[in-house]
Amino acid sequence: MKKITRLFSILAGLELIALSVSMFFEPHKIAAGGATGLAILVKELFNIQLSWTLLAFNLVMWILTIIFLDKVKAARITFGSLVLPIFLAITPNIMVIKDPLLSDVIGSILFGLGLSIIYRFGSSAGGTTVPPMILNKYFRIRNADSLFVIDGIVCLGNILVSGWEQFFLAILSVGISTIVLNYVQTGIDKKLVVYIMSEKHLEPIKSQLAENLKAGSTVFEVRGGHSNQPKEMLMLVTDTQNYGNILDIVFALDPEAFILADSIAEVHNGHLKSANY
Repeated sequence: MKKITRLFSILAGLELIALSVSMFFEPHKIAAGGATGLAILVKELFNIQLSWTLLAFNLVMWILTIIFLDKVKAARITFGSLVLPIFLAITPNIMVIKDPLLSDVIGSILFGLGLSIIYRFGSSAGGTTVPPMILNKYFRIRNADSLFVIDGIVCLGNILVSGWEQFFLAILSVGISTIVLNYVQTGIDKKLVVYIMSEKHLEPIKSQLAENLKAGSTVFEVRGGHSNQPKEMLMLVTDTQNYGNILDIVFALDPEAFILADSIAEVHNGHLKSANY
């Protein structure tokens, strides 16, 4: 059942990418980075179908993966590299929204959602994600840096092929897609991890938090960096809306308490309302 769910989820993610390209980007000639953006540029220049360009590019990237990386990575990109061009071929290439800006925004959201789904289930659409992996392996260049340069080059191609308006829309699309991808990948229902240190009131603070918020916690043995004296630090994970109540409880008992809070993407196992962490 899990395998079937994974398969259909990856297919859904790839189709969302195909929809964004065929119905929102290509009709307005917006090449928003990546292999699909390159395919749009090629179509505008030589009138070659998106699916054929993408398939040819993905096959080249697959061969490079076999040569310079390994078979595991090649296997990971094989499915998406083959299926996405097929979806592009069967997805109607029509203009759904006439306004270029609105079409760009909606297409970028769909593209980001599609990427987040296939990444979430351990797959990939291949394309321009391969060169950064090769550059990282042999030259220690960060994947994000080289991918940024590649997407930038594709976006610059809009100036030569379609004009400045498409260039700026492509830049906007890359930004929106990245935000959506990161937001979905790291989780919508974010939590806070809160660290609390108090010289004399840590125990009543822990009791009050447990009583009022039903929040479990963990006590760490730490040592002061300056004094080198042993101390205790309280850690708890909670919903973001509880942070104000935590501050009220802690500072009511110890106005000098040290509090450090950080946002976390996911929490697995345990129960925020009742379990200790």
